[in-house]
Order: sequence, then structure tokens, then C-alpha cells
Amino acid sequence: MKKIVSIFISCMVVITTITGCSSGEVANSKSSMYNVKNLDFSFEVKPETFEVSVESNGSREKISEPLKERKVSNFKKTKTEASWTYPDENIDINIKKENNYLDVNIKSNSEQEASFNWPKVEGESYVLPLYEGKFIPSNDKYWKEHLNESTYNVIESFSMQFFAVNKAKYSVLYIIENEFNNEIEFSSKDKINFTFKHEYPSINKNKEYGFKVYLTNKNITDVAKTYKNYIVDKDEFKTLEEKSKENKNIEKLYGAPQIYFGDKSIITINDIKWNKLKENLSDDLINWMKELLSMKSDDSEFIEVTNQIKTQDYIDKYQKNQIVQAFNEVMQMNTFYNDKVFNSKDRDIKRVLDKGISKLNRVELIEFNKRLLKSKLGDSVNDVATWTRYNTIDVINDINKSGIKNAWIGFDDMKEGYVSPEMVKRANDLGYLVGPYDSYHSIHKPGEEKWSTASFKDKSLYENATIENKKGEKETGFQGEGRKLNPTLSLPSVKERVQSILDEGYKFNSWFIDCDATGEIYDDYSQSHITTQAQDLKARLERMSYIRDNANMVIGSEGGNDFSSSTIAFAHGLETPAFAWVDKDMSKNKDSEYYVGRYYSPTGGVPEVFSKQIPVKEKYKKIFIDPTYSLPLFRLVYNDSVVSSHQWLWGTFKIKDEVGSRMMREVLYNTPPMYYIDRTEWEKHKDEIVSHNKVWSEFNKKAIKREMTDFKFISDDRLVQMTEYGEDLKVVANFSQKDVKYGAEVIKAKSLVIYDDDNKVVYKPEQ
Repeated sequence: MKKIVSIFISCMVVITTITGCSSGEVANSKSSMYNVKNLDFSFEVKPETFEVSVESNGSREKISEPLKERKVSNFKKTKTEASWTYPDENIDINIKKENNYLDVNIKSNSEQEASFNWPKVEGESYVLPLYEGKFIPSNDKYWKEHLNESTYNVIESFSMQFFAVNKAKYSVLYIIENEFNNEIEFSSKDKINFTFKHEYPSINKNKEYGFKVYLTNKNITDVAKTYKNYIVDKDEFKTLEEKSKENKNIEKLYGAPQIYFGDKSIITINDIKWNKLKENLSDDLINWMKELLSMKSDDSEFIEVTNQIKTQDYIDKYQKNQIVQAFNEVMQMNTFYNDKVFNSKDRDIKRVLDKGISKLNRVELIEFNKRLLKSKLGDSVNDVATWTRYNTIDVINDINKSGIKNAWIGFDDMKEGYVSPEMVKRANDLGYLVGPYDSYHSIHKPGEEKWSTASFKDKSLYENATIENKKGEKETGFQGEGRKLNPTLSLPSVKERVQSILDEGYKFNSWFIDCDATGEIYDDYSQSHITTQAQDLKARLERMSYIRDNANMVIGSEGGNDFSSSTIAFAHGLETPAFAWVDKDMSKNKDSEYYVGRYYSPTGGVPEVFSKQIPVKEKYKKIFIDPTYSLPLFRLVYNDSVVSSHQWLWGTFKIKDEVGSRMMREVLYNTPPMYYIDRTEWEKHKDEIVSHNKVWSEFNKKAIKREMTDFKFISDDRLVQMTEYGEDLKVVANFSQKDVKYGAEVIKAKSLVIYDDDNKVVYKPEQ
């Protein structure tokens, strides 16, 4: 852990006591149906060490442990305020008791790079907006191991800008007033504690950070609702109902599971009449495909398979997959046409050649290449108009027929929507939200792009618009590839890319932007385009707003941290974040049972990384999915504002032996299920998906329009939990292995009960 060395100069310790006079009770009906009770208190400060203590109802607690002693000057105090300076660091401190909170301001008077640590926090447990929310006992062995000596970037790691610590008699809530350039440094040699660190970049004129510090009862809902009131008072809260007045399609999110569709095929096994293929698979076509494939990848399997089938009277499944994979790859190339292989006198081919292949957009290119292949394979393949229908449109039709009338359907790559525009149209016609994956986060060197979203028409961006850190080094892109694009310079490319997609006739009504709501933001020290984190974030929100407003799209993003809550309608990643990177057995060790899988599918369908079910080591279960540590903090604030689900790598079915438990939490926390499907995955999980949807979707349609008004741990082991939505919709879930009594009700093990006014639904998903 990085440490700041404090300068010690002896001086008298000054203690000031300031007593507030508020009634302590705040009930803002505009903010919440839930009446928040903030406690009144007095406080003391020790300027030398910046120790701050509060006292409420006779209970005295430190809200910041002492730091190293510093020289103090200009100390002043009144009945409600204290201020002083640390002259050796050019830091001014001001603490003021307002009606029901303590206002702490820490200002740097230096133009140079500087940093300051405060507060240093200790308590019996913590309420942190890590992901959806976590309850962390300070002596918990799993969290002590996980957090020890770790540093968290606050705006990226926390879904909301606060943290809370539970003391003996009450909770202390710290609302962060400057969300930029903050880190939390954890230590857990004895018990978990942490220090908040703020950096003052030389390029940023804002030289202040601070907190509003509230005291509440030891009640998670009080903590969350105090923060919600703060957000509402700043006019930064916008409901889905308000958003839907601007785009009615947002209502299609109600009761909608989040579904990524994973079939990239242009042609499938079912589109080929295999008993006739050998007759029409000519040597000139095979040799030309070998040449094309050798330029893109290792073509040895295709060569081997084509040699094998010449001497066989059958074609096995593996061989079929290799041939189809090769067909799909060459049909995406703008070099597929060869006048020595294809008949240029064919009317359809000649029409395109007269226009010019280089002038074709991607959809037109694929249609052209499909007709080229059909011209060679003849009656050994079906009519090109029907290719992939069995794996795409027929699956979408079956999803609808099964009773799933609302869904968000997305793709994991920009290219997928291009491959099957008919499916996109059909999904839209059936009333679903359907949208492409898009990203402007990473940019690759022109000519060396490894994925489509890292390629930009403006080739000057790589050298002229990428982010540089304070050391003068370029920030590397995702997975160490390329660089990070400065978002303040991206909008022309956003406009160009979005318009080019829409000009191709795609009936998208939603758009997913990777990374922009994760809080992975930067200070850019490049002299030609100096940019602060605040400017970086503003540009990300502006480009999402542009797509939302100008293209009338229901916009979503990865993460969903609350700085984006007024911009987006849905988010992926808060309920279950991506965490394979924490362990090599999950991320790299292909022989491990915990390995998440490859980004590869032999059939062109869902890649293994999304479809493979895996166990998760006990310590990661505890940290990322165990309900005893889970809190619906984000829902308590934003349930009726942002629809938030799992990260796409960790969908509902991903974790072995946890599917039922996660389905229960999807109801309890009002979280949309996350599925990754193709025909195979749909048929494999159809019964489970449909059964779960009947309960979850009907519940969600009601709950999503309401505020989450309460959350409680019902049992001491925290395995029985209650959530409440509005005044008459409630869920009690029992994650334990034994039946429990709740009032006059017995809640069976591994089941939940939905109380909807006078109605009751008992639900026990398949475990």
C-alpha cells in the first residue's frame, strides 16, 4: 500500500467541541417514501492529527482515526465551525456543523501535484457500494484476505459516492463531494480499516475535496436513503417513468430478461445438403479459400478436412463444423471475389462488380459473398434468403412463443448485427429491445486492429487523440492492446459510426456502450489536449446522450455507476461483476475446473467463455455472490431509475450449484436475469428460463415502477432477507438450508415468498 509521509512538528493539541441544534429527523417526501432519521450529534477535532470524534445520545465514536502529527497554523473556531491550515503542505481545513450533518472541506493551495489522506476509518463492519452493495464485517477472514493492502479507485469501484461504517450504537455515513481522483487504501492486519486518499492533479483547477458526514441508526436503509435524499436534492435523480416520456421504448425493459445472442453464422450446418456438397466443392474454390484463410489465420484444419472428405463417403460433425467455419470466415472478406473462380457474367454478380466492391457497406458485402458462394455450391446449399434462419429468426420466434414477451437482446460484437439484419428486424417487430455492442474506449494502431470497435475511420486519432499519463506514457488499451482514446475527441467518430450503422437499414432501438459507465476515467496530460477526469467523464456522458437522443435509442452501458444514472436506462455488471481476473485458474489455466473458457465456438455460436458452467472457489463465492455479504444498496437508491443486471461473463447459469440461489436473488433484488444464447443454449436451458421468467417478469413489471423502500436481514446469519417495494409489495427469501419462520409464515429452505398486497406467491427455483 502506498503511504503518505506526514511532517511532524510539535505543537499544542487543540480540541474544540461544537454542538448542533437540529431535531435530527428528516423526512423528504420528494426524495423517498421512507422517512430517514438522521441523528443529532456534537463533535470534537484534534487539528494536529486530524482526529475527529462525534457524540450522539451519550455514545462517543471516532469518525476518523488520528493521522501522523502535522504543524498547525491559523486555527479558528466558533460555536459551529473550526478551520486551520497545514502550512508545510499548503492544505486548508474547514469543518462546519450544519443542520444534520458535518461538512468537511479539504483544500490544497498548491499548483503542484499533491495528495492528502482523510479520513482513516475503523469500525465493527462496513456498508460499501462495491458493485450492487456489500456488508463487510471488519474481522471477516474472507474479506480480510481479499482487501488487505489493496487500493480501490473510488469512482470506478464504488457504484455510488459514499461509504458507511457501523459503530457500536450507530452508523456513520460519508458522502463524497468530489468524486474525482480518489482512492481507498485498505489494511487488515488485525481488523479491516481503510484510508481515503485524494490527489490534486496539477492540471485540475479544482483543489478541493470533502464529505458530508451523517449519523444514522444502524440500519442499511437509513444509510441508503440519506444518500438518495442527497442525490435528489442535487437534482441528479431521474426515474424510468420520466425517462420513458422521452422514449416510450424504455418501458420494454419492464419484465425483460437481458439476452445476448451469440450466433455469428452467415451459413450454418443446416443450410447445407451434405450429401451433395462434395459434388459442388470444386478444387478452384477450395484452393482460393485456402489462400484467403492463410492470410488471416492457420488454415491447416480446413486443408486437412477437405483432403479427408475426398476419400470418404460421409462427412462427420467435426468436419462439417470446420467447413462451415471456413465458409463463414471468407464470406466476411472484401477480397472473396476472384474472377478466375466466380462467373463474372452472372447477372447479380455483374451488377455488384459494375458498382464496385469497395463501395459496398458490410451488409451488402456479405449478401454479395453469400451469392458468390451459392453460385459455386449450387443445389448443395439452400436458398441464401433462408441461411441462418433456423439458428436466428426461428430461435427468436420460439422465445416469443414461449411466453417471453419483453426482452433486451444484444450482441457481443458489432459484426453480429451485420450478419443477420433480418433477425434484428424480427426482434424489433416482436416488441423486443435489440441493440449492438459498441465501444470507444480502446483504439488500435491502424492496420493492426484486433477487434472491430477499436478501429476508427479517422486514422489520425491513434497518434493525436490518445491519453497520456503524468509520466508522459500512453495509457494502454483493454487487455494491453493499443491505447485509450480521449473521449473529449471522440464525438465525430461516434457520429460517423452510429450513422453508418443506421444507414445500412438496421432496426436497432437500443444501444450498448461498453466502459462508459464503469468509472474507468483518466487525467490526460498530453500537451495538445489536456483533459481532467471531470472533462473525461462529461464527454462519455455526452456521447451516450448523443446516441440516446439523436438516434432515439434506449441506452445502456457496462457498470452503471451512479454518475451515469440520469443518462442511461440499463446497465450490466453491478449485480455480478467480472472477477475472473483475480485468479489465474479462472483466467489462464485451461486445465483447471475453474477456467472460465475460451472466446471460441466451433459452430459459430455462443463462445465457451459464456456457455461453460464452472464452479467457483469458496473465497470468491464469499466475496462476489454469497448473500450473507450482499446488499441491494444500488436498488435502495436507484431501483426505479436504472435497470441493472449481471456482467455478461457471469450470467444466471454460469456458476455451478448457484443457479437457484442467483435466481432467488434476481427476484429479491429485482435484478434482470442475464442469458447468453444460441439455438443450442436456448434448447438446453429453455425450461429453466421460461419457468423463472413466469415469476420474475411479472414481479419485475410491478417492482420496477416503485422505489425499493426497505431492506432487512431477518436472521442473525443474514441468510434470510427481506426487500420491500412501495407500500404493498414485499419479498422474503430464505437462502439457508433449513425452513424458517417469518411471522405466521414458514419460508421453506432455498425458497422465497412474494407478498403482493393480499396475494402470495411461493417460489423455489431449481437448485
